[in-house]
Amino acid sequence: MADAYKPRMKAIYEDRIVAAMTEKFGYKNVNEIPRIEKIVLNMGVGEATQDKKRVDQAASEMELIAGQKPVITKAKKSIAQFKLREGMPIGVKVTLRRERMYEFLDRFITIALPRVRDFRGLNPKSFDGRGNYACGIKEQIVFPEINYDRIDKVRGMDVIVTTTAKSDDEARELLRLFGFPFPIEDETTDAKKAA
Repeated sequence: MADAYKPRMKAIYEDRIVAAMTEKFGYKNVNEIPRIEKIVLNMGVGEATQDKKRVDQAASEMELIAGQKPVITKAKKSIAQFKLREGMPIGVKVTLRRERMYEFLDRFITIALPRVRDFRGLNPKSFDGRGNYACGIKEQIVFPEINYDRIDKVRGMDVIVTTTAKSDDEARELLRLFGFPFPIEDETTDAKKAA
């Protein structure tokens, strides 16, 4: 019988990253080794207060990007200045786990990020102190699934990577091994900052 399909990033994690993380941090137990738990994609649709179709358009774009139907997020409270009432749809989000998470991660790192205009690497300081990483994308058209001619508006989105790492250093190393393009920190830039 043929082997079951395994996403490329999952195979890289099991074959290379586990060994590299164990060597660097000296884990005694396999369950101590950090792993990516989930990836949450969030797209806010501010103009949804005037036009309800915008949320449906954003939902269909998010479904193409994630490969999974998104949840429509609703306003928690009313804000008069934004003409927003409690319960109004204001965005879409999707939580990716297991195989879909690894497949999205592969497309995000190898296809989407290189297509970002004036890309200089991801900000290495965008960790939350508990080993989770968040970054924003200004245009959803960097994903090849989105047809530029069919979109009504260029929208940004948030990508939140939740890991089981106990510290930001462990999470940074985990994501670096996955191929996240963080700028290389060297002693010369640290010396310039200190001076």
